[in-house]
Amino acid sequence: MAARSIASLTVSFGLVSIPVKLFSATEASRAISFNLLHKACGSRLKQQYLCIKEEVPVAREDMVKGYEFAKDQYVIFSPEELKALEEAGTHMAEITEFVPIDAVDPVYFDKAYYLGPDKGGAKPFALLASALRESKRCALGRWAARGKQYIVMIRPVEDGLVMQQLLYAGEVRSIKDLEIPKTEVKDAELKLAKQLIEQQASDTFDPTAYTNEVAARIEAAVQKKVEGEEITLAEAPEGGAQVIDLMEALRASLVKKAPARAKASGPELVTRKPPKRAQQSEPAVVAVPAARKGVRKKA
Repeated sequence: MAARSIASLTVSFGLVSIPVKLFSATEASRAISFNLLHKACGSRLKQQYLCIKEEVPVAREDMVKGYEFAKDQYVIFSPEELKALEEAGTHMAEITEFVPIDAVDPVYFDKAYYLGPDKGGAKPFALLASALRESKRCALGRWAARGKQYIVMIRPVEDGLVMQQLLYAGEVRSIKDLEIPKTEVKDAELKLAKQLIEQQASDTFDPTAYTNEVAARIEAAVQKKVEGEEITLAEAPEGGAQVIDLMEALRASLVKKAPARAKASGPELVTRKPPKRAQQSEPAVVAVPAARKGVRKKA
């Protein structure tokens, strides 16, 4: 199925304007979600807002927005005042500078969009993508949408361009806020660790090699309940991990045959007790008809 664009905008740099279409790069709708139900009858619940002072439900038309400037002290803004503060949408992403791609730390990455050429934009689109690709640089600029202003990074990919929303400096914490102790690393330990890395190294990242096992487990359990089957619950592993000698763990990891694909969690430096098998004799939760409408995927 062909992707559907969610918006149109113009990317500009210098005197060049490129009409482009915007496409979502991710699919959050594929995540599994649960609804809150009334335990007695299985019906959906609706949310209510209660006044913490009068303890009465408040209708939406009686709500206002306020900013807490001190403990339990608020300044109130009307919808008109908030609307006046919003950034006017220009349908334009204005490039302000070009920097090396590696100069932007991925910790600043937010939502990503694919860009595709709109009518009359194929040639300048291809030109920008090729220039960025050959110069190994990305474009940084500003984009206003939905009443907000965003920093965006436009970077080349194999078949086109990606526009990445970036977080502002004040939205990212510094790693210096962490108290990471200075620890000496011995040459022998470093050598073994580097050998282990080389043993499990890959030249490319293949996202299909990693699957969401938790989501698959939930989907299977949902389907069993929908079909009226029983499910068994596995017991959690007992005890914590036992830390072993670092050098011995590195040596053992090197001796062990490297897997075809490295696990996302990386090499194990600890030993764990195997999980107990689920007790088949324990009673399981039996699905009731109301459960069918209690779980669904987001549209």
